Amino acid sequence: MSYVGPDFEPPQPPRPRRGPLTVALAALVPGALLGWLVYETVGGSGGSHGSDTAGARTSAASPSTAEPWSAPATDDGKKPGATPTGSAPARSGPLKGKVVVIDPGHNPGNFRHTAEINRPVDIGTNNKECDTTGTSTNAGYTEARFTMDVAHRLRAILEQQGATVKLTRDGDSPPWGPCVDERARIGNTAHADAAISIHADGSAEGNRGFHVILPASVHAGAADTRPIVGPSRDLGERIAGRFLSVTGEPPSNYIGDGTGLVTRQDLGGLNLSTVPKVFIECGNMRDSKDAALLTSGAWRQKAAQGISEGIVSFLRES
Repeated sequence: MSYVGPDFEPPQPPRPRRGPLTVALAALVPGALLGWLVYETVGGSGGSHGSDTAGARTSAASPSTAEPWSAPATDDGKKPGATPTGSAPARSGPLKGKVVVIDPGHNPGNFRHTAEINRPVDIGTNNKECDTTGTSTNAGYTEARFTMDVAHRLRAILEQQGATVKLTRDGDSPPWGPCVDERARIGNTAHADAAISIHADGSAEGNRGFHVILPASVHAGAADTRPIVGPSRDLGERIAGRFLSVTGEPPSNYIGDGTGLVTRQDLGGLNLSTVPKVFIECGNMRDSKDAALLTSGAWRQKAAQGISEGIVSFLRES
């Protein structure tokens, strides 16, 4: 997430490095979830973002073209003729009857509509800006482009398993936004069985790794997350475990104390949700190592696969 614009965000000051990840991958996938539960009971919180979207800088890695899955795809992973924001007709499969809402963070036109996205909206605990610009790698690959690509890939995977999938924005969307309250409302109106907001973080070089943001227990104004805190934590833990296993991206070394999980109460997209929902920061776009991954079509397919496996695991148990 960033706040100025994808090509001219001021660099963020370096943060203290966390200790190196010392737990083996095999132990992290099944075992770290128990540790995460302990972590969450003490209300871990924090984050580099003051908004509902993430951002980052990287080195001059150039974005690769997206790899197709079952049909030729564009660079953003969109199938020709795909329904813009709605899902294709439900197919048979293990997820038939389940509804998933995918929220691709930011909008590529946000930085041209600063007045609109700076408009304050009520998120329950306080007022915040409608949206933010997102960020980019140092080479100019924007977070908005990244999130849309992963969202399209994720939609394709989930639809193949029978889910009904809705995106909060797509090719037919307005050139900015939607605002964070509307992003939450889309999931609520769809009565989603699970919702996820996809982002990439913006931090200093050397800060790398993914983290999943969980909703805190909030009961203020229009926000009441109490009914979704438990299921959202379950969803987030499953996504974190599968994302780690499939992509090989480590949990963040600069936030979350190595758990890969963070709880926040300042994000409207979570505060205003009435359905199980989490955010995922897939990596730090400003770190050269993470940038090389985030700009790879093959890795973005892995990211979508990891996220989908976590969602499927959650939906099969719910």
